[in-house]
Amino acid sequence: MQFSEYWLRELVNPSLSADQLGHLLTMAGLEVEEQNPVAPPFEKVVVGHILTAEKHSDADKLKVCSVDVGAGAPLQIVCGAPNAEAGMKVPCALVGARLPGFEIKPAKLRGVESFGMLCSGRELGLSDDQGGLLRLAVDAPVGLDVRALLGLDDTLFTIKLTPNRADCLSLVGVAREVAAITGAPLTLPECIPVEPTIDATRAIVLDAPQACPRYCGRILRGVDAKAPTPGWMADRLSRCGLRPISALVDVTNYVMLELGQPLHAFDNAKLEGAIHVRLPAEGEQFVLLNGQTVAPDPSTLLIADERGVLAMAGVMGGEYSGISLETRDVFLESAFFTPSAIAGRARRYGFSSDASHRFERGVDPELAPCALERATTLILQICGGAAGPVVRAESTSHLPVMHPVRLRPERVRKLLGLDLNDQEIIALLERVHLRVEEQGDVCQVIAPSYRFDIEIEEDLVEEVARLHGYDNMPAPEPRGVLAMLPQTEESRSRWTVRHLMAGRDFQEVVNFAFVDDAWEADFCGNAKPVRLANPIASQMSVMRSSLVGGLIANLATNRKRQVGRVRVFEVGRCFAHDPAGTPVAGYYQPVRLAALAAGPVMAEQWGSATRNADFFDLKGDLESIFAPRLLEFRRLTHPALHPGRSAEVLLSGESIGILGELHPQWVQKYDLGVTPVVFEVDMAAAELAGLPTYAGVSRMPAVSRDLAFVLDGSVAAADLLKALQGVAAPIVTSIELFDMYDGKGIGEGKKSLAFRVLMQDTQRTLEESEVEAAITALVRHGMESFAAQLRG
Repeated sequence: MQFSEYWLRELVNPSLSADQLGHLLTMAGLEVEEQNPVAPPFEKVVVGHILTAEKHSDADKLKVCSVDVGAGAPLQIVCGAPNAEAGMKVPCALVGARLPGFEIKPAKLRGVESFGMLCSGRELGLSDDQGGLLRLAVDAPVGLDVRALLGLDDTLFTIKLTPNRADCLSLVGVAREVAAITGAPLTLPECIPVEPTIDATRAIVLDAPQACPRYCGRILRGVDAKAPTPGWMADRLSRCGLRPISALVDVTNYVMLELGQPLHAFDNAKLEGAIHVRLPAEGEQFVLLNGQTVAPDPSTLLIADERGVLAMAGVMGGEYSGISLETRDVFLESAFFTPSAIAGRARRYGFSSDASHRFERGVDPELAPCALERATTLILQICGGAAGPVVRAESTSHLPVMHPVRLRPERVRKLLGLDLNDQEIIALLERVHLRVEEQGDVCQVIAPSYRFDIEIEEDLVEEVARLHGYDNMPAPEPRGVLAMLPQTEESRSRWTVRHLMAGRDFQEVVNFAFVDDAWEADFCGNAKPVRLANPIASQMSVMRSSLVGGLIANLATNRKRQVGRVRVFEVGRCFAHDPAGTPVAGYYQPVRLAALAAGPVMAEQWGSATRNADFFDLKGDLESIFAPRLLEFRRLTHPALHPGRSAEVLLSGESIGILGELHPQWVQKYDLGVTPVVFEVDMAAAELAGLPTYAGVSRMPAVSRDLAFVLDGSVAAADLLKALQGVAAPIVTSIELFDMYDGKGIGEGKKSLAFRVLMQDTQRTLEESEVEAAITALVRHGMESFAAQLRG
């Protein structure tokens, strides 16, 4: 909101400079975003009265003027302005005057001496108009400093209000704050009821009282819509960022800026029957004052008469009922609309207005009658006419009620760290017109109707802090007790996992948690992702349930920039509707670790041949992260992965994630060019380090035997390995798969799996009979459990 310092000082005038006032407002929570002078600095510019304006004898576009500046003899000034004429009062820069960008000196123009300059608004830095001299009021005192005449030493403040302080969207609201903080006397505009002199009325019907519980209106007859807006009012509107339009419209805007209550004036001659505050009928359309045709949705509140729609309530009037310079009779509206009935309506139709900006944040529900009287007084003073009685329609059950708020002074002292007694706290609150009733150790506080932001105890604590002054808040050194949190040897931090990933030549990325819903369908098969109520972009409309989509996007971005080798990982939170663990606020939000490798396994070099990363490369990286714990891998079908090159990752028999090549369909769709390999596992599993187990180093020789089993091709090697490990004798220290073969000499649908069995004892040399018994047990179990045959 922008306002004039001069206007504010008519309501409250503390002994502060403009800079001090700006700092005070900011520290009171009304952040001053801009503070600019009304006009650039200039001096020795006075009111001049043009006595004569004769044509220059040697120039068609110049005039020789005789100008009275109140200094005895008139000055001779040569002027090139087309509108210079005798009788005008204009700004006159005297010799020695400093204007924006230049200084006035005696000059000779086409042989005629000139002692000064008659100024346009552009030359004074007041406007961009250079079409002629700035015309001053006919009663302006000759010789008076123009800065004093036009109030050009004024300052324009632009304050950035938080949505809860809508009471300060007016000069009166800001003045209340300044008066409360500085203790300066407050002079509010008088809202004296205007006695009706005519009987003309118009009925008002509240068809939607939940959206508009109070509506006031009155008829004004015989007004002169062509009456000029007073200069003081036009100046104040301009300095607040509003363009003067006509007297009737300017009065409604002036009262809105002054009191904070938006009003609207209808041409009464165009109205028919009662005024209805209602919701739209099906298929209803109308044209707004800005020329836009709208078809309001069922939740948009309308002002209508018996014939049709007149306005969009609290937003903008309709073109049909708008006032013009020919208007003689006015129906003046002042109403209270609930914020929920107005919020977002203007944006929904692609525009905004000063009225909607205030109504959607909240307007004092008790202000409508007062603002109507204030506007009536101004219209009668400026435009003449006669006023009818005020017609009020109210639904008291729907009007807001200011409930008492409980405040504990001890709580205030604890939260703010201030040494204030109860009476000092009460005095601060009473300065902003809060009514405080002491009830033992607790106070009951009732806020005035315009402070609808006071709802809970914390709001009152904030008021005490504001009024006491943020600059006066103590700043003690922080004190706290630090305690080492227990961390077992079985766990490790996420940073440790990150360092392990970096050590495997991966680079960390951080992606947005909200993603394109197409990613959820493609990479997760998720038809019901967690959707955002208000996404920042259409392609970021859902919350991710997997990190894979973000990594694929990173790969696509790098490929477009001709980066052939990409190895990235991310640690991040995912989101799902159906809890697979402990839900937070109704959603399951696990933290996961994901990685992607695409392109060459190693950067190009002379020492090794170039080949692309495959399933087993990333499998080795994943196993190294979990070492010394052993992972298991089981065949998996997943919407994001290649059906024959993907696996489920298991730890201690529990599924913790997935691993595999990206499905060729998505490689083609996302134009990746190269098939990436990805894994995604639960971070909680990666943070479990496992305890190392001591095993003595044997000084005895080890015995190695190789066993090759021929068995059905559908049997997983991991299943056979696990089974063999389960029946191995105590002397068997390890069983490892080292070869797999299928093809010629094996048989259709068969495969050969070769295992190396290592046997050793730490205290003695093994006997051949022990070795043979152990090998025989392994072979027997393979044959009995898997129908395997020992390959010759």
